[in-house]
Amino acid sequence: MKSTLRSQLCIFDCDAGSVRVLLDHAGHIEAPNWHKDGYLVVNGGGQLFKVPLDAPALQLIDTGFAQACNNDHGISPDGRRLVISDSSLTVQSCIYTLPITGGTPQRVTEHTPSYWHGWSPDGVTLAYAAKRGVAYGLFTCAASGGAETCVIDSFEHIDGPDYSPDGAWIWFNGERDGQVDLWRIRPNGTDLTQMTDDAAVNWFPHPSPDGAQVLYLAYPAGTQGHPAGLDVALRMMPAGGGASRELVTLWGGQGTINVPCWAPDSRQFAFMRYSKAE
Repeated sequence: MKSTLRSQLCIFDCDAGSVRVLLDHAGHIEAPNWHKDGYLVVNGGGQLFKVPLDAPALQLIDTGFAQACNNDHGISPDGRRLVISDSSLTVQSCIYTLPITGGTPQRVTEHTPSYWHGWSPDGVTLAYAAKRGVAYGLFTCAASGGAETCVIDSFEHIDGPDYSPDGAWIWFNGERDGQVDLWRIRPNGTDLTQMTDDAAVNWFPHPSPDGAQVLYLAYPAGTQGHPAGLDVALRMMPAGGGASRELVTLWGGQGTINVPCWAPDSRQFAFMRYSKAE
C-alpha cells in the first residue's frame, strides 16, 4: 500500500506544557497563523484555508489568481488583511496582500524571489527574506508596496524575519560559516546581535505577543537548509537572551512553524507535525 503523509495541526498550551491535536488531516498542510477571532490559517496544495478553533475543518479562502501559495503567509496586526507569497504570475515567489475574507491579491514586492515573514506591529511595514544577489538578505517595504530597503545581507543565508511586539527588533535566522543561529537587528539595520550559539541548526524565531519569549525550531546539528521530514524540536528562549528550553519533539521541519503562530494572549501557539500512514 502506498504511504501518504498525514498532517496534524496542533496547539501547545504553555501553562500546562501539553499538546492537543486540533485537526488530523490525510494530506499535506503547513504553517499555521492564529487569528484573534478564533481561527487558524494554513496552506496546502497552493491554496489557503481557514480552520475554526471551535469546529476544526479546512475552509477554502478565495485567493483569486494566486493558486501557487507557499507556506510564507500571515495576518495583519488589525486582523483585516492576509499577506501571501505566491508564484502564480511570477515563477518565483512574490508578496501580495488581500482582504482576510478573501479576494483579489494586490502586489506588494516589485522584485522576486520574495518570501514574507513579518508584519510590523503598527501595520505599516512588511519584513521578508529575498534574494537580490548571491545570497538571501532581510528586506522591508511598505505593506502597500513601493521601494524596498535592505536591512542586512551580510550572511550566507537569511530567513524567517519576525518583529518583536514593540517593533524595536526584527528577529531572524542567519547562517555564517555553515552554522545557522538566531539573530536580532533594529529595523534600521543597527545593533545586530547573535541570540543563540549552540550546535543545533536554529530557524524561524517568533517573539510572543507579550514580548517575553521567543519560540523557534531547532534542527539537528549539521542539517542543511530547512527540510521537511526530520526529527526536530520546538524550543523557547527569553526575548532578552539566555538559555532555551525544549517544549516538544516531533517529526517535521519545513511547514511546522514557518510563520507567526502565537495566540494573542501568548499562552498558546499552533504548529504542524507529520507522520507517514500506510
